[in-house]
Amino acid sequence: MKKKIIRVTTVPLSLSGLLQGQLKFMSNYFDIVAVSSKGKDNALARVSGYENVPTVAVEMTRKITPFKDLFAVWKLYKVFKKEKPFIVHSHTPKAGTLSMLAAKLAKVPHRLHTIAGLPLVEATGTKRFILNIVEKITYKCATKIYPNSYGLVDIILENDFTKKDKLKVIANGSTNGIDTSYFDPSIINDETKLFELKKSLNILEDDFVFVYTGRLVTDKGINELMTAFNRISTEHEKVKLLLVGTYENDLDPLLPESMEIIQNNKNIACTGWVDDVRPYFAISNALVFPSYREGFPNVVMQSGAMKLPSIVTDINGCNEIIEHEKHGLIIPVKDDEAIYESMNYILSNQDEAIKMGLLSRANIVSKFERKRVWEALLAEYQNLN
Repeated sequence: MKKKIIRVTTVPLSLSGLLQGQLKFMSNYFDIVAVSSKGKDNALARVSGYENVPTVAVEMTRKITPFKDLFAVWKLYKVFKKEKPFIVHSHTPKAGTLSMLAAKLAKVPHRLHTIAGLPLVEATGTKRFILNIVEKITYKCATKIYPNSYGLVDIILENDFTKKDKLKVIANGSTNGIDTSYFDPSIINDETKLFELKKSLNILEDDFVFVYTGRLVTDKGINELMTAFNRISTEHEKVKLLLVGTYENDLDPLLPESMEIIQNNKNIACTGWVDDVRPYFAISNALVFPSYREGFPNVVMQSGAMKLPSIVTDINGCNEIIEHEKHGLIIPVKDDEAIYESMNYILSNQDEAIKMGLLSRANIVSKFERKRVWEALLAEYQNLN
């Protein structure tokens, strides 16, 4: 008889995106149940179809909502008491706190939480104080913490959130790795479709395209990127910036002047949310990812697998995927001048940038292939008694 594992995230998008394919793989060895909020248009039910595992909806918010949070802890507790899992494994900050607390109350023997970035790093004052307490509660209730990068281990220890013996990085880092047979430029080769995509975005055949993929928020360095690219586009012809992602104006809005640049600079193209980012990488020449904080960014692995060189900030995750001047350029955080200079360097050294892209794919294939991460996590589960 298979042992039961409950995987928990705050929203179903994390189950279907962050953990894509992993639950289905693990269901060959364990009974897997997926728990998250129901999501828009009952997105959780679709996760059940993709991953072929049962799901349970427990409403959780991404904001600080004490009364709703306590109710969610109670609901999770009831789920855990009913299902009697061997392991509860949570992802995303809110799901981690609520489910680790509920799992401890329910006396679940193995309470695992994956850390994929720490929002509190950018918080200050009272908010930082509260988030620190919440983080310590999560770690205290968990039996094992899996930071998804080695840099996160250092941050956790520096903040005295927990002891070193409770921490472990799975494989070489990353929560789910990359399917390099899917993120492969050789299969995104329909020239007619790529030409039409460029045309729809007002990108000409001889334009050099920088691409950013992710949420269009302050924490991702978009304000600095706008300042830098606005300069670049006045000094260079045939340069475009492609923004692939959505705004989160209620949680982390951009500065008004950044929005103005996005709206008025004809060399910036915005796509909104897309289901498949590969064609957008295929029509681009380099990734720019000036984030303030990360866990282990999928975007940088995805673009590297698609043979793009990357401009990334010197933060955990990014600096573990990219080696400076080998796979791309590593720059300081919150520095529009550094973004500007690095984009100029790539534009002036395009043959070198192509070589960086080729080395990037080789690096991703050797270190971050998805099956490698899954098998390492499976071994971790199987070693628990």
